[in-house]
Amino acid sequence: MATAALKQIVRNRPDEAVDWRRIAYLLHLSRALDAMEETSLVPEKKVLYQFSARGHDMAQIMLGSQLTDPHDAACGYYRSRPLLLALGVDPADALGSAMGRAGGYSDGRDIGVVFNHPNPSGASALPMCGGVGAQYTPTAGWAQAVKYYAEVMRRRDYERSIAVVLGGDGSVASNGFWSALTIATTQKLPMLFYIEDNGFGISVPSTIQTPGGNIAANLAAWKGLTIFEGDGAAPHEAQRLINDAVQSVRDERAPVLLRLTVPRLQGHSFQDTQAYKSEETVRREWARDPLPRLKEHIVPAVLSEDEWLSTEAEAKAAAETARHKAEARAPARPETVTRNVFFETDLQTMGGQVRHGYKAPPTTGTPSTEGQRINMVTAIRRTLEHELSINERVVLFGEDIGPKGGVHAVTLGLQQRFGPERVFDTSLSEEGIVGRAVGMALAGLMPVPEIQFRKYAEPATEQINDCGTIRWRTNNRFAAPMVLRMPGGFFKCGDPWHSQTNEVAFVHQPGWKVAVPSNAADAVGLLRSALRGNDPVIFFEHRAMLDLAWARRPYPGDDYALPFGKAAFTKTGDAITIVTWGAMVPRCEEAAKDISADIIDLRTLMPWDRDAVLTSVRRTRRCLVVHEDLKTAGFGAEIAAVVADEAFMDLDAPVSRLTMPDIPSPHNPVLLDWAVPSVENIRKRIQALVEF
Repeated sequence: MATAALKQIVRNRPDEAVDWRRIAYLLHLSRALDAMEETSLVPEKKVLYQFSARGHDMAQIMLGSQLTDPHDAACGYYRSRPLLLALGVDPADALGSAMGRAGGYSDGRDIGVVFNHPNPSGASALPMCGGVGAQYTPTAGWAQAVKYYAEVMRRRDYERSIAVVLGGDGSVASNGFWSALTIATTQKLPMLFYIEDNGFGISVPSTIQTPGGNIAANLAAWKGLTIFEGDGAAPHEAQRLINDAVQSVRDERAPVLLRLTVPRLQGHSFQDTQAYKSEETVRREWARDPLPRLKEHIVPAVLSEDEWLSTEAEAKAAAETARHKAEARAPARPETVTRNVFFETDLQTMGGQVRHGYKAPPTTGTPSTEGQRINMVTAIRRTLEHELSINERVVLFGEDIGPKGGVHAVTLGLQQRFGPERVFDTSLSEEGIVGRAVGMALAGLMPVPEIQFRKYAEPATEQINDCGTIRWRTNNRFAAPMVLRMPGGFFKCGDPWHSQTNEVAFVHQPGWKVAVPSNAADAVGLLRSALRGNDPVIFFEHRAMLDLAWARRPYPGDDYALPFGKAAFTKTGDAITIVTWGAMVPRCEEAAKDISADIIDLRTLMPWDRDAVLTSVRRTRRCLVVHEDLKTAGFGAEIAAVVADEAFMDLDAPVSRLTMPDIPSPHNPVLLDWAVPSVENIRKRIQALVEF
């Protein structure tokens, strides 16, 4: 055992205090389920994805047995079923999920090895992801939420709660691992990194994942991290190390990395023949099988031979019962598969501030029109400030949002008022920013992460996708509502890195709502709805509108909220319908000032107000869509397709789109002005359609 930065703490629980019979039973149960899948369910095509846990199983069961605090949470990966069994998951749910049947983890929506286990009265398994390394930063977010509850909200029931993340030796090369490690150590979070090192990432040796193949040795000098390592297939050693690691996190409220070497006794998956392993390697791995080593350790010292055999028979019988129950379950009804993309009527089992007791104050849809006109920056800041003041679950974070107040000054002064626990800077990792927000949201906070510029969201793409699908892929067992603020678009100039819009990419991520306000009042109303809602929201703040005179409005009030999916008519007429949003709204107004036109500011793209657009088009019989994003596959194509599909017979002219060409945003203002739809070009296109 090696340690770094924190003192070595040894807490050897007496061997007799361990429930060895339960460990033996669950190990036999895990082996029985694996064998059942491999010998019959996979060949019969009742299970389509199978990952054996043989070799990893005993230590996982020991770990799960240590997670006894009601607010403990673990996030694993595709080889983590033994942990789930130790947390109390019904074997029929585990097996039924592997078979894709109704019930279980996802109602057949997700692969059966992608686990989740909501447990409001005990330790939970956070929704796992199919991507290697994607489990790390959400677990760091749960750990930060645990710390927040204990230290900021003064919840004594969180004072010993911890977060545990499981990963293989291959995952330590991932961005998620390093981001979470940075978060956990710089913030001193109660988080256990549990690394199961079997020497291979599918076929790639661990020496290619990390120098020397030992992540614990490589992190020996990492500050703020206690490290334990040893043999995860040796019963007494594994139990001692797991106990010491868990107790260290609970007592010191600081991160620990535990690396256990374990044998992977089967292929990466059922289809993997392990042809890349030598016969000697396979022989050495089977010699380390923890099952016979467990028997040698506890028989006859703890259990008699008959008791061991009885435990094995009991586990096999439980596996067979689970199989009968699972096979009796039908697949979910196909028509239900579109449910639970967004919050509907039934609260999710876990996740989100609403599930954790938040009650939104009443709102009004009538804005105050009195008072000084303020710009969008001030409007957003004032809304954030008010919601922070009335809701202690709201937390803001991102790069440079603390003392600096954000590169666009939106959060200026908020850290000074609410403190660095609620408004704080992060390391430069967009995956870490969004991933930790996922974990915080799952724990019941309302995180408001900021991505500094739209283009910078690309490193967080996996976490954004995973967050949006949580409600759907767990069939409403979990959800992670948040507000992801994201400035973008052109300003005084453009460039390929700071001026991208590409809102359509988020519309194409199931489960995310997308707001694109064009003025200060709409920004207040949509942001307030998002902050009090129960779905993840992309809140797009157009850089050109943040201080634009046109976008200034009186502050609409602390209770003002706007529904998503409800467009605004900024001008009405009967010659043409112009559909737009964001920075193009004032340009369309200027271009159509002498024309009888409906100008529709969509305000939100997911959902978008189809009814308003179709009703208008059926009256004006002409439609022009104007947006800043690229033309090919831009959101205007969706609008045009819907109009053509549902109002074709009402049209007197083709549906038309005016957009940027299919190029990145150019930097020189002359080039930018040519590329972005101008007032003059919009006017020309309107005239052409009216005269068609």
